[in-house]
Amino acid sequence: MNNLLSKLPELSGLIVSCQAPVTSPLHNPTIITAMAQASANNGAKAVRIDTPNHIKAVKEKVPVPIIGLWKQIIADSDVYITPQFHHALAVAEAGADIIAIDATQRKRPGGEKLVDIVRGIHQQIGKPVMADVDTFKSAKLAIDSGADIVGTTLFGYTEETKNLIPPGWELLKQIVENLKVEHPEILVICEGGISSPEEAKKALDLGADAVVVGTAITGIDLLVKAYIKRI
Repeated sequence: MNNLLSKLPELSGLIVSCQAPVTSPLHNPTIITAMAQASANNGAKAVRIDTPNHIKAVKEKVPVPIIGLWKQIIADSDVYITPQFHHALAVAEAGADIIAIDATQRKRPGGEKLVDIVRGIHQQIGKPVMADVDTFKSAKLAIDSGADIVGTTLFGYTEETKNLIPPGWELLKQIVENLKVEHPEILVICEGGISSPEEAKKALDLGADAVVVGTAITGIDLLVKAYIKRI
């Protein structure tokens, strides 16, 4: 394990994504913190939190590591998860232990490059980087750029994968069987579309070090919509 990750508790098992749509009453630092506390109290190894003010609130109350990100909609780019270095800096200053960034091969705002952002996070901030990827090619590029963690987060959410439905089981297997073998020091996280304990267990059985579950645990808005649509 590299030095940056070795400073954190072991990230294995369940990670809970505690987020809410900006239009939801749940998109509130106090409520997000309560979600994170409930997750940690019941065994989650880490939490994934969006926006600096939510990260700061959670940091004050929750002892497990925070995977921090900042979703931004910027013109002329489809990259929205911590798209630029200054967003990563704000996430780190808010208290995130790990910085999650979009590591797809899409054009980044401001012409910034993935390798430069990863290097900047390591050298100027001193935090590990979680690369959110959509394809095996993106995963390889992320690792070659120095990412410490690779997650299947964006599988099914990019133009290249829009016809594919998460979870990305095949992508996960490709990463584990190829990149993890070549780079045993990296962590592999399965994220996206995990909707049951059985699927979470499957991700770990396929070789993921950890699994992120979001909507199935904390996504009240989307879950209610799904029920209403079905009935």
